[in-house]
Amino acid sequence: MAEERMREASASMDKANEAIRREFTTVRTGKASPMILETVRVEAYESIMPLNQLANVSVPEPQLLVVQPYDASIASSIAAAIQSADLGLNPSVDGNIIRVPIPPLTEERRLEFVKVLHRMAEEGRVSVRHVRHVVKKDLETMQREGDIGEDDLHRRLHELQELTDKHIESIDRLLEKKEEEVMEV
Repeated sequence: MAEERMREASASMDKANEAIRREFTTVRTGKASPMILETVRVEAYESIMPLNQLANVSVPEPQLLVVQPYDASIASSIAAAIQSADLGLNPSVDGNIIRVPIPPLTEERRLEFVKVLHRMAEEGRVSVRHVRHVVKKDLETMQREGDIGEDDLHRRLHELQELTDKHIESIDRLLEKKEEEVMEV
């Protein structure tokens, strides 16, 4: 039972790290990446839909994204959604495609993005620590109920702390790497 809780804790912490990795990809670095538009939601067909369900996004040049809607009639809606997504991007509709030039980041904007990255990383750390807290309580309950011994409890708590430290360190490495990308001129 305790072994199973430890596996579940590891899996939950892995999911938290993966979520942070995905979130970090949505932060602009000054280079074109389709992931920048991952959070864009478009009002189309009487509902709000993710951009990736309505169009194909490609990177023909390092400073340009090209969005090709599956249905040309919603191109202006897609452009409006990109414009209003607070990404600092100004798309232009060119027939059936939308060109999204990626402007170079100012120093001020880079620092804003670093703050956003730090907030995202802290949310990830909190998530990992929450998993640790829940599993620790479960292990202590198991020990009180006699399912595991005191020595086993201390060994599991030590393993749990090592697991937590490893995942937080991983988040810190991801943050450091992404911060370098954002600050790179």
